[in-house]
Amino acid sequence: MNTSFERSENTKVEWLTPPELVKCLGVFDLDPCTPINTPFFHAKNNYTTLDDGLKKEWFGRVYLNPPYGRGMELWLEKLKFHGNGIALIFARTETKCFFEHIWNDADAVLFVKGRIRFYHVSGVQGGTPGSPSVFIAYGKENANTLKTCGIEGRFLNLK
Repeated sequence: MNTSFERSENTKVEWLTPPELVKCLGVFDLDPCTPINTPFFHAKNNYTTLDDGLKKEWFGRVYLNPPYGRGMELWLEKLKFHGNGIALIFARTETKCFFEHIWNDADAVLFVKGRIRFYHVSGVQGGTPGSPSVFIAYGKENANTLKTCGIEGRFLNLK
């Protein structure tokens, strides 16, 4: 199995956050981006692509590892307006998405030290991606969670 992060135009690869990292962040009520055949869950309730989590109502505390690429900003915008959750994306701080949905709207960020080894939907842990990752907190309690979670990295309070 190819577990690298290199993709051709015709492939779709879903990469899952290691469960031990999500456990450090506490209990989540909803993961709106759960793969259809996931080897593990990050929240009590889960929407898959069949549910179209972007169009459904979100509730409670949300964990979001959105589909990367075009449209990712729509997921972050929805979490921003929901106001209660933590997202994980690549730390591309210069992007339009970062400026429109994170720098002025998130409560805090945690830049992860090193590179996260994500899981493939098969349950196999893959290699490291070509970019570092950042957790983004919306809501004061989620900001405090990032600050105290024990995940190695650099915490920045934005509000």
